[in-house]
Amino acid sequence: MDTLTIKELQSKNEIVEAFPVMKQLRTHLNEETYVDLVLEAKEKDRYKMFALIDGEEIVAVTGFMPMITLYYGRFVWVCDLVTATNKRSKGYGEKLLSYVHEWAKENNYESVALSSGLQRTNAHRFYENRMGYEKVSFVFKASLK
Repeated sequence: MDTLTIKELQSKNEIVEAFPVMKQLRTHLNEETYVDLVLEAKEKDRYKMFALIDGEEIVAVTGFMPMITLYYGRFVWVCDLVTATNKRSKGYGEKLLSYVHEWAKENNYESVALSSGLQRTNAHRFYENRMGYEKVSFVFKASLK
């Protein structure tokens, strides 16, 4: 892990390069929809995307949005965090999420929050046991289609 770098993905080409890893989390998206959503979120919602690169290979990706709400105050919402399936349990997710924490602190945000699917019990153990997150609420969704 001595060749690790974290890079903000800004260009369309950089965002496309991260798709194979992000697709492992967001299986419902094709590449075109993914790129369109990322670019729109970057423009309208201050969405930021970072990749953890080992050598020349993207091994983990995160996307987050700095936000302000009455409930959380100034915080960072982690929208996406995924480590490539064949690269898990090597500390990559911890390194990338720790980077998000540092980014939040450096930019005067008070906390980091995220949502995780009910079925992702391994991820829940990671967030609670490794990263010190607490379960503070349920997230509800109503489809409008």
